[in-house]
Amino acid sequence: MKRKAKSRAWMQAHVADPYVQRAVASGYRSRAAYKLIEIDDRDRLLDRGQTVVDLGAAPGSWSQVIAERVRPGGRVIAVDILPMSPIAGVTAIEGDFREAAVLGSAMQALGGEKADLVVSDMAPNLTGVGASDQARAAHLCELALEFAQANLKPRGAFLVKAFQGAGYPEFLAAMRRCFVSVASRKPKASRGGSAEMYLLGKGLKPQAH
Repeated sequence: MKRKAKSRAWMQAHVADPYVQRAVASGYRSRAAYKLIEIDDRDRLLDRGQTVVDLGAAPGSWSQVIAERVRPGGRVIAVDILPMSPIAGVTAIEGDFREAAVLGSAMQALGGEKADLVVSDMAPNLTGVGASDQARAAHLCELALEFAQANLKPRGAFLVKAFQGAGYPEFLAAMRRCFVSVASRKPKASRGGSAEMYLLGKGLKPQAH
């Protein structure tokens, strides 16, 4: 299939996607909102008054859901390399999460406090080279885990998107070293052919603080 035909077919499938339609009707910025909604409805991660850090936040659908569920009194700190239109109750930090200065800005936004929850829906820009893309995705997961270790409350939780493939078993093992419990979640809103899997860690182990 030629590139234009593939693009046309993808767009037709995208527009017909029930989660895309629901997102448009509900005012969410992307269908990804329903991945977090499903996980939170099951695991009860979000509550009023919490402080939450959203890594890889753009275009902002996860931040929208989080802001809705931590009101009143909650705080959301959103980080992404891409610009993001403002969301009420969300502090947006634009920059590359791999850079120390951006990490520092996120920690500064916390104001010396620890977060109740860190979420990461980060994914690298794909090159089409499978091994390279998988390695870059794994690196983002590792950075997110390091941030969670440093900035979560002892009973906090960490939700991260990982991709099954090379490096996935090793990252899962790293999660288990850091958290009392680790579970995998595959929301219905995840596309059928996607290798993405969400890992949920709860309760930092003492040595992981």
